[in-house]
Amino acid sequence: MELRTQRLLIREFVLDDAADVQAYAGEAETVRYMDWGPNTEAQTLDFLHRKLASQRMLPRAEYELAVVLRESGRVIGGVGLRVSRPEQFAGDIGYVFNPRFWGRGYCTEAAGALLAFGFGELKLHRIYATCDPENRASARVMEKIDMQYEGRLRDFTWEKEKWRDSLVYARLATDAASFG
Repeated sequence: MELRTQRLLIREFVLDDAADVQAYAGEAETVRYMDWGPNTEAQTLDFLHRKLASQRMLPRAEYELAVVLRESGRVIGGVGLRVSRPEQFAGDIGYVFNPRFWGRGYCTEAAGALLAFGFGELKLHRIYATCDPENRASARVMEKIDMQYEGRLRDFTWEKEKWRDSLVYARLATDAASFG
């Protein structure tokens, strides 16, 4: 599976991506708001093996994809879409990027392409995402791709030895004319 944008190739992960993935997954700054990491090299390889296995699942419910900078061929992050409630045509998205590539619009570009895929190819009705309230950059990405703020879930996740709230954003297929 491949998605293309002006600057990015969004494709399936392969084992050869391990060094590029470790470059961001192993950094504390990258995973500050995540429920995982920083990863060891072994954890990154385990992640890649799990994602390779999920690529073969039928029906497929998870699309965890590498984000590749087209000009260099380098993996600069990852995006994911999970069909979390297939009977309700609902899914959720997430993303993580190498900090050296933050602030350049790559995440917004990739997340927008993922929404288009979810509403188009997968025929989803609702796609949502969450973020830590302190992660203003992630909330801004969701706002830029026209996801609507729906609220704050208090003590929603237990991450890194403490309870964390989550902000919820969503977009409906009926909102998705620009991604159609």
